[in-house]
Amino acid sequence: MKLWIGLLVFVACLAPVPAGDAADEPNYNRIEDVVYGRKHGTALTLDVFTPCEKANGAAVIFVVSGGWFSDHDRIHVPYFSEFLNRGYTVFAVVHGSQPRFTIPEAIADLGRAVRFIRAHASDYHVDPERIGITGGSAGGHLSLMQATAGDLGKANADDPIERVSSRVQAVACLFPPTDFLNYGEPGEIALGRGTLSDYRAPFDFNEFNPETKRFERIEKEERVLEIGRDISPVNHVSADDPPTLIIHGDADKLVPIQQAELIIEKLKANGVTAELTTVAGGKHGGPEFTERLPLLADWFDKHLGKRGSGHK
Repeated sequence: MKLWIGLLVFVACLAPVPAGDAADEPNYNRIEDVVYGRKHGTALTLDVFTPCEKANGAAVIFVVSGGWFSDHDRIHVPYFSEFLNRGYTVFAVVHGSQPRFTIPEAIADLGRAVRFIRAHASDYHVDPERIGITGGSAGGHLSLMQATAGDLGKANADDPIERVSSRVQAVACLFPPTDFLNYGEPGEIALGRGTLSDYRAPFDFNEFNPETKRFERIEKEERVLEIGRDISPVNHVSADDPPTLIIHGDADKLVPIQQAELIIEKLKANGVTAELTTVAGGKHGGPEFTERLPLLADWFDKHLGKRGSGHK
């Protein structure tokens, strides 16, 4: 399998371009629907985009997620073409999507994806210690969860993938939620409520009850708040977190810029390299953010640019 993947990338990039089609031919090779894990009989997949020229040996994980909805059809190359142009191998990761799956499950999926990519780094010709992660909105939230709560793996796990680290070496994201229990102002709870009342499904937490043999909705408020704290990246910040860049608009009503300010302040207090780029008048997405995508690539150039330069 490893040899096959490596040959597929190599041969596709060497394939001749038909006369007259050169301008339309992409400068990357794409492998679709790579299975990085399975749950409840469902395959979890990612697409791999490998630049055909000037590959720099580093990887960028693009989290395909908006409102914690994730789908293969939402993999749009323009969102990460700047990374490909600079030589990064891009892994577009699709996670278990709402309304069927909740945020804790999506977080676990991303952890699995990072482990899988690191375990197969040699297959894709990337450095396992030069992995960055990016996304916007929910994708930004999931990126920050990997950055702050990633772990070194379970040494005794039966599955060899689960023995591998899920930590990343840099993160650069757009307008991410970071604290669901202090959302916009202290004490404001947004667990599918208030500002996020239109996003109830991803917060509809449930657990398997071994006595009834079924998944049951969590009703106790204390337990709901406990999960809310655990899925908030700001509560996982520590001194060994990777360099973090957030781009956020100061007129964003869906995800207040206060969310970015909270985590950037805490990262800096812990001695972590962290920057917030504020977009004056910026709302939740739009062309003003598209034109700033090169800033994300600049961040990865700075912190993943050379072999051995990644944050551990």
